[in-house]
Amino acid sequence: MAKFGIGQAVKRTEDLRLLSGQGRYTDDLSLPGQTQAFVLRSPYAHARITSIDVTDAKAAPGVLLVLTGADVQADGLGPVPCISPPVNSRDGSPYTPTDRPALAIDTVRHVGDPVALIVAETLNQARDAAELIEIDYDELPTATDTVGATKSGAAQIWPAAANNVGFDWERGDQAATEAAFAKADRVVKLELVNNRVVVNSMEPRVAVADHDTAANRTTVYVSSQGPHFMLGQLAEHVFKVDPSEFRMMTGDVGGGFGMKIFLYPEQILVTWASRKLGRPVKWNADRTEGFMSDSQGRDNVTIAEMALDKDSHFLGLRVTTYAALGAYNANMGPFIPTLAGTSMLAGLYKTPAIYVNVKGVFTNTVPTDAYRGAGRPEAIYVIERLVDKIGRETGLGVDEIRRRNFLQPSDLPYASPLGETYDSGEFTALMEAGMDAADWAGFESRRAAAKANGKLRGIGMSTYVEVCGGIPETSKVEFAEDSDEVTIFIGTQSNGQGHETSYIQIMSDRLGVDAEKIKVVQGDTDRTPNGMTGGSASVTSGGVAVAKVSEKIIEKGRQIAAHIMETATDDIEYAEGTFTVAGTDRRMSVFELARAANDPAQLPDGMEPGLNETFANDDLKPTYPNGCHICEIEIDKDTGNVDIVSYRAVDDFGDVVNPLLLAGQVHGGVAQGVGQALFERTVYDDSGQLLSGSFMDYTMPRADNLPWVEFSTRNVRCVTNHLGIKGSGEAGTIGAPPAVISAIVDALQPDYGLIDVDMPATPNYLWQIINGQRAAA
Repeated sequence: MAKFGIGQAVKRTEDLRLLSGQGRYTDDLSLPGQTQAFVLRSPYAHARITSIDVTDAKAAPGVLLVLTGADVQADGLGPVPCISPPVNSRDGSPYTPTDRPALAIDTVRHVGDPVALIVAETLNQARDAAELIEIDYDELPTATDTVGATKSGAAQIWPAAANNVGFDWERGDQAATEAAFAKADRVVKLELVNNRVVVNSMEPRVAVADHDTAANRTTVYVSSQGPHFMLGQLAEHVFKVDPSEFRMMTGDVGGGFGMKIFLYPEQILVTWASRKLGRPVKWNADRTEGFMSDSQGRDNVTIAEMALDKDSHFLGLRVTTYAALGAYNANMGPFIPTLAGTSMLAGLYKTPAIYVNVKGVFTNTVPTDAYRGAGRPEAIYVIERLVDKIGRETGLGVDEIRRRNFLQPSDLPYASPLGETYDSGEFTALMEAGMDAADWAGFESRRAAAKANGKLRGIGMSTYVEVCGGIPETSKVEFAEDSDEVTIFIGTQSNGQGHETSYIQIMSDRLGVDAEKIKVVQGDTDRTPNGMTGGSASVTSGGVAVAKVSEKIIEKGRQIAAHIMETATDDIEYAEGTFTVAGTDRRMSVFELARAANDPAQLPDGMEPGLNETFANDDLKPTYPNGCHICEIEIDKDTGNVDIVSYRAVDDFGDVVNPLLLAGQVHGGVAQGVGQALFERTVYDDSGQLLSGSFMDYTMPRADNLPWVEFSTRNVRCVTNHLGIKGSGEAGTIGAPPAVISAIVDALQPDYGLIDVDMPATPNYLWQIINGQRAAA
């Protein structure tokens, strides 16, 4: 295998293993003496538990353990913690706390809330025993509508949250924004819904716990985005013991998308059960459980207004969002609709004054938390839809209104009114590159041809910016003592992105050693430094840590090589994995030097033995990827079906580690964004029943729904990190929804005079609009 350089389109090193069936996912684990757990869940969205009788279940064949909320109390287990940074209301009060026990104690608050755990020798035995549990519920009124839950008379979910508002948070300068509106020549207003989505990762959540009674230590195997994030919560918040009593491990992961970052009741339950039984306990969610228990995404209702001067320059932006939290504050629930993404409401525009108000709303639904993009897609959807509407209302068009208000290179670095500092980018040129790639100028002829065939054709764009990175990561490197091999230990966790390849590529580039000699270890709290995957930070932060630790190795190696080869450090050159005395043939490979460095006699006085090194990247400066996505669609007037005939993305990701992996990230993100825009609809009825709780009722995007994404870059180097790169993992999910809906609005407007539609733009929804049976949003 050759040396890999940064910038090469290298195929993923892990693919052969995964494609040949050699992947090892958590569900593949089968430990000696392993038992099976089943979670009995509430059929009601809101009810008091008046009694639970588990007598018959405990006596059922194969049953080893039955636990309820009473046992949670008796054993003193702490609830699933909310570890969000402070999100205080406008009056200074903190967000309303919610206790989320691993098993409901006296009240259930959404369909699927865990009520009892049954552990048996087999899963079927556990399921059968669950049917023997007798539970009496006193059903309570429910609140499921995001805005309706805040109205007078709505059912109260938490007594401390008046009108179900958990926080009433603000950001920006309200006085300056009101002044901007007071002097505006025009105000454009938009109300929109960012629909709730179910994550539906290919691999469901899985957890296996194995308690060693003699050592009093529990190993928990879990499908995650980095087990360190869960370990501290599990030990300190829930079991209230020293974290050294736990080891958490993650193998291969079949998709995470934010949802697998977090601690859930089921991970607590299997750990608790294993510690009680002294045997391994396994739980694996079926798809229905995933719909009812995995944290869900989005679910915002937003009113946005822009103040403009007579030349349609933006003066001020005012945004109010109702953000559904679900029945409980999830791990990072309050953070996502507030601090995580609202700063992106500024978009790529020079808007002098912005004020944002977010109301976190409790509803009798599954809790919400991070979903690919985590607040940034929601913010960009708002500003891009609003800018589109301004372009249409003013007659300037969706392109010219952007040109008129874009930040220019001379404005950078730019401190936005919402606290971000954009470091790099050429936003007008990027949009024009996208328009050229999409043949924007020739669109009207394509529209006319489609009309002749009875189709409605539209073209739409979005121009986005995203804040990402800024998460500390540490890379530890160890050289083998008896072979030419080096291992990277890192706390991030690949769940499909190709981290292994990226880290190997960076180290191969920096150390100049063959890629086949570099190994990567992730997903083991005993062996890896603290870290996690999220926020498009794995390469922007973890990759920088790998580059920096490689450079530390070279610098220390030069000193050792100089001592061994009896020359000055300045005379030591390093290239292609070899330390050389300049102008001579005296040399040592980095692997030879690493072995020599283990002998104190061969080291300069006072130097620590070994060439192993660690670098903690605690530089929290974020990156700001940006791009222009252009979507062209046709609508069949007879069916309302949308056909995406072309999709082009031109993005700025700074310097690029691997163009092939980068394109894959954009393609996958676009697919998820298209899914939300056109297909994915989470529906709860008034009683809190999830009506879209299976793939029979919840539509996922399929291959024949998606076009080939024509992807290219127009990169401007990032100046906030050592590698010059910008995050890319969430960009497609951010750019796609507003681009798709913009194209649909453009297709409908000439004949139907529409200004807006909401997601998901399903065939039935569009057919009703076309046939006059439903007003647009």
